[in-house]
Amino acid sequence: MGLKQNLHNLKKKYEGTKMAPLFNGFHTFLYMPNETTHGGTHIKSADDLKRTMNTVIMALVPCLIFGMFNAGYQHNLQIEAVSNATGFFSGEFWNMSNFLIGLVKILPLVIVSYAVGLAIEFVFCIIKGHEIEEGYLVTGMLVPLIVPVDLPLWMLAVAVAFGVVIGKEVFGGTGMNILNPALTIRAFLFFAYPTWMSGDKVWVQGAVEAAGTADAISGETILGSLAQSQPLNHSVSDMFFGFIPGSVGETSTLLILLGALFLIFTKIGSWRIMLSAVIGALVMGFIFNQVVDMGWIGETSKFYGLMSLDFWKHLLIGGFAFGAVYMATDPVTASQTNKGKWIYGFLIGFISIMIRVFNPAYPEGVMLAILLMNVFAPTIDHYVVQGNVKKRLKRLKAKTA
Repeated sequence: MGLKQNLHNLKKKYEGTKMAPLFNGFHTFLYMPNETTHGGTHIKSADDLKRTMNTVIMALVPCLIFGMFNAGYQHNLQIEAVSNATGFFSGEFWNMSNFLIGLVKILPLVIVSYAVGLAIEFVFCIIKGHEIEEGYLVTGMLVPLIVPVDLPLWMLAVAVAFGVVIGKEVFGGTGMNILNPALTIRAFLFFAYPTWMSGDKVWVQGAVEAAGTADAISGETILGSLAQSQPLNHSVSDMFFGFIPGSVGETSTLLILLGALFLIFTKIGSWRIMLSAVIGALVMGFIFNQVVDMGWIGETSKFYGLMSLDFWKHLLIGGFAFGAVYMATDPVTASQTNKGKWIYGFLIGFISIMIRVFNPAYPEGVMLAILLMNVFAPTIDHYVVQGNVKKRLKRLKAKTA
């Protein structure tokens, strides 16, 4: 009670100064604001930006924890310290040695992501004189989940600074950006440091090789293997549960699906975008399967591995499911109209699988597909709205005729 009262007293001291937004941000992080509005009519709702961001973070936490276990598990599996997991509740997977290995590598990514991103947010709120925006709360959690676990921290810091400044702040801050900030950060990493973001390797800590002890070795991810037309060595259950190599939060389709249901239930994520993205991916994958079945692509083709993969398995590998649930549904950069959401999501799924197949050097297309559709989302909504206007004008003319 004493701390709360002291903060309220200090607030009067900072009012009207450049440091007011920084103090208010810290104050509202600890306590609810004590101001009340007077006069006029107001919309009463328990929802606000901070609660929305916290809801998405709650949906991401299971993926983060699972990713820590999986990072350690993949490490121990590569050095043959554990055997293959036999189920979602397998003791080979859920043990503290796996978790501690993953924690040591992943927690610094989370800390750097939030430290750099929020520091830039604070600087801009002081310069511009506006309140601290909570938009980076979700971005700061998304970024560690979509990057390789062995990414150098300085690279992550540079990319976060670029994504927050160029991808969001130059457009006016939260709610004004045209591109998803987390994917902007990942795109910067992909184009600036392609050898670290190839999408076909998984980090393994301190593996012992014949020549001595190495700091890390790399094992193939599923997409990397299929892009080289190698056989699929993982079962459907492994791919669904997430016992596979990959980026931190993208491997477990089961947890991503549960997160999707949670976001739909809380009305944060659009089920239309999620479902249409899945349909688009299935359609593109089915088309590729038909091309292979007709003999138009032979086994010697560099595209054969991913083209011949059963179309529905594309949903279980790579970052497609994670992108479709957590980033394609970003309410700021996605389409706003209901019909536009169907078109927007379908094209994301369709283009994702197309890029995945036709770009063996980078066998993951959901990032580029979402960023591309972020750019076209306003155009899609424009034509949907104009189409509705024309339909209403026709009905009006018919009634007045």
